[in-house]
Amino acid sequence: MRLLSLGPRFASEVRGVELIDVATNDAAYRAVREAFEEHSVILFRNQEINDDVQVAFSRAFGPLERTKVGSLCAGTLYVHITNVAANTTLVAETDRQALANRANQLWHTDSSFKGTPALASVLSARTIPEDGGETEFVSTRLAWDRLSEAQREELRDLVAVHSYATSRDKIDPALMTPVERAALPPVRWRLIWHNPANARDALYIASHAAAIEGMDAGRSQALLSRLIDEATETSHVYSHRWRAGDVILWDNRATMHRGRPWPGTQARLMVRTTISARDIDGLDLVRPN
Repeated sequence: MRLLSLGPRFASEVRGVELIDVATNDAAYRAVREAFEEHSVILFRNQEINDDVQVAFSRAFGPLERTKVGSLCAGTLYVHITNVAANTTLVAETDRQALANRANQLWHTDSSFKGTPALASVLSARTIPEDGGETEFVSTRLAWDRLSEAQREELRDLVAVHSYATSRDKIDPALMTPVERAALPPVRWRLIWHNPANARDALYIASHAAAIEGMDAGRSQALLSRLIDEATETSHVYSHRWRAGDVILWDNRATMHRGRPWPGTQARLMVRTTISARDIDGLDLVRPN
């Protein structure tokens, strides 16, 4: 296995190992897992991808989430990120599906709004538009490293409240249904996620983060906005231009990502599987007392 650096001090392309190798060969899994812990974003090119292969690969890293209520493919192991309707036509820009795609264009980390967050996500390109539709990533581990020691001490014991409604309401207050709001109440996570596998800390922030406990709303929002803005400065971003056969695995504990717009006249279909953090070391460290 060889690694080719892609991003600014994080993100690598894996060569010499296929998805199916990771799913069926323990040595291949261990090598890729080590790269994942170190580089946070791992790209596989030219994969013969289908749902079964994606699930088998994803399950090597841990138990998979079921897609939440209100989403396309709700209750399954898959999330479809697409502007193609069930009848194969393209949805209108005002359609709920299109608005959900816009919400995914905010900087976020998957499932921070759930009672059990995500370890990692796997995204495969099935239908790619000619223009746009990139996915951008930043390392929140490197963002933590760039802070001064005084800033780190200020943040270390803070707790953030995460809510799916927080990000969706920024796009349209009617985007979430009452059923979704009832199913996804706010949750609390420490602002720092410590990873015992490499003894590294990362900021755990996202567009889902609504507030900091113990701070007034104005100061809380200013702090979260500043941390996200600093983490996502252009020089810190890896922007991935998708090709047919691309599959990316990323660490939700140590990154943020966002989709980029594409023309509504062009079809795009991406399939995501999400690996739960339920059984990993370190989850208790991010749970507040």
